[in-house]
Amino acid sequence: MAAKAFTEAAAKKAKIGIIEDENRGRQAVHDVVVAIRANRRSGTAHTKTRGEVACSGKKPFRQKGTGRARQGGNAPPIHRGGGVAFGPRNERNYKKATPKSIKRLAFTKALTERIKSGDVVTTGKFAVEDGKTKSFVKEVDGLVDDAKRVLIVGADFDEMTKRAGRNYQPVLLMSAGEVNTEHLLLHDKIVLVDDALETLASRTVEN
Repeated sequence: MAAKAFTEAAAKKAKIGIIEDENRGRQAVHDVVVAIRANRRSGTAHTKTRGEVACSGKKPFRQKGTGRARQGGNAPPIHRGGGVAFGPRNERNYKKATPKSIKRLAFTKALTERIKSGDVVTTGKFAVEDGKTKSFVKEVDGLVDDAKRVLIVGADFDEMTKRAGRNYQPVLLMSAGEVNTEHLLLHDKIVLVDDALETLASRTVEN
């Protein structure tokens, strides 16, 4: 299975949007990646305040005569086992909303830069019929060289191919409809299957 470089000319022929202006879309890429990572946060980190910790409430020592600062209980943050001041709370919402137009612009910008850098190749078909990881690795090695992380984008993959690749961490299989801006930036090499080009073209903006 041979792969060939996916150039700007090939992208334009496939009707994939290419952004010519170097400055256009940079901020959009930043905003989208930040939003993707923020939306991935579960927000489960949670600390208890002085009013929620399980403490007896007993005064640690008498009010007067000790020479120390007065203390009303053992729940304040200055005590071991006391509450936490300004700690994380699980009611915080980290979600960030991003307009569809910004997502589309960021996706186009990221794909454009990877194409211009020569990190994108295309292949007519990608499938592993026996469902074995060894065969999967052999197929990937035949497409790209010296890449620690590889993204393979197709219209869809059969179950045997997914089974072969799910245990091989350096390679990620993604459908053309699900791949996002972060995926395009995270991997060293990107392999586009021919059947994914039409969907990718519909997800990009015109220059």
